[in-house]
Amino acid sequence: MIRAAENDTVKVHYSGELADGTVFDRSPDERPLTFIIGKQEVIPGFEEAVVGMYMGEAKTVVVPPEKAYGAAKQELIDTVNREELPADLQLAEGVQLEVTREDDSKLLLMVRQVTDDQVTLDANHPLAGRDLTFKIKLLEVRKAEAGPTHLQG
Repeated sequence: MIRAAENDTVKVHYSGELADGTVFDRSPDERPLTFIIGKQEVIPGFEEAVVGMYMGEAKTVVVPPEKAYGAAKQELIDTVNREELPADLQLAEGVQLEVTREDDSKLLLMVRQVTDDQVTLDANHPLAGRDLTFKIKLLEVRKAEAGPTHLQG
């Protein structure tokens, strides 16, 4: 049986759920997730869960915040006066805003609370501070190619 290990390319089907059962992500049936173990292409806890799985195996794991998107940081939450924002901006709780910084980088902000006078914005990743439950099925393992061998003679 083929077992997933460091540097292998793997294909998985997965679904990710919050503690209340809300599905926040899943791989489409026709397009499984493909990644190389050890290349930091997925969150650490997901990668760790796949290491050691056998091809065809399925399991459920709970990934804590420190192995996912980290703890929610209070300093990334700010309340601003509504008048400081563009008047035509559609604001509602749960809406994500994309802000372009002076260096042209993008910042995503989640609208946490809206009142007549103020808006609370959160720059934390939407899944920061949350335990994430993943149901994973390992579909394929392509073993890492061994480096060239040199014969001495």
